[in-house]
Amino acid sequence: MKNQKHVVIIYPHPDDESFGAAGVIYQFRKQGVPVTYLCGTLGEMGRNMGTPQFANRETLANIRVQELKDACEFLDIDYQLLGYRDKTIEFENQRKVATHIKEVLEEIKPTLVITHYPGHGVHPDHNALGAATIEAVRLMDEDKRPTLWASAITQDFERVLGEPDVVIPLDDEQFDFKLKAIMRHKSQAEGMLKKLQDMPDELKIYIAGLKERLGKERFFIWEFN
Repeated sequence: MKNQKHVVIIYPHPDDESFGAAGVIYQFRKQGVPVTYLCGTLGEMGRNMGTPQFANRETLANIRVQELKDACEFLDIDYQLLGYRDKTIEFENQRKVATHIKEVLEEIKPTLVITHYPGHGVHPDHNALGAATIEAVRLMDEDKRPTLWASAITQDFERVLGEPDVVIPLDDEQFDFKLKAIMRHKSQAEGMLKKLQDMPDELKIYIAGLKERLGKERFFIWEFN
């Protein structure tokens, strides 16, 4: 966590930054380290249209972009949209995506890049953008190459990959910060928000369950040699 000058997080969807890395963002920003989120898509194919429905395929992208803006303002980070279409990154030419990401990284000059571990995301976009990001970093000049952390989020990743190299447990303040970031993505966190509002008697149990699932962020350090 120490001695970083700029951190770049590369995930495919609006809300991935909050669900997957709000804790690590909290810690880096407390240290004064700039963080930039490169968001692969607009999340326009997300299934949650609200109950009652508040969006459709034509309007959801605009809603999710505004939610991303709100979340990144809360997280105190910059963001850029990479411009790919939700649920299609796996069909893009990986070399072209990697070259695109490499060009962006060479402008930002991060010391640390965080992405998904290929094969251990829960969505094809996670795996495809993670693989392209790793290839982008591999293509960089070795003396300018940032450290890369890969986040595995499949249920069996520890059995397959072993113990992560970086484990960041969130204390109560950090977990509360993460929940508030997630809630900025109202279209996707509606179910969670409804439970928090409608279950006052069971709130402690529900929050404990959330903390069990979301209260620890884990990463593997990618080895390029």
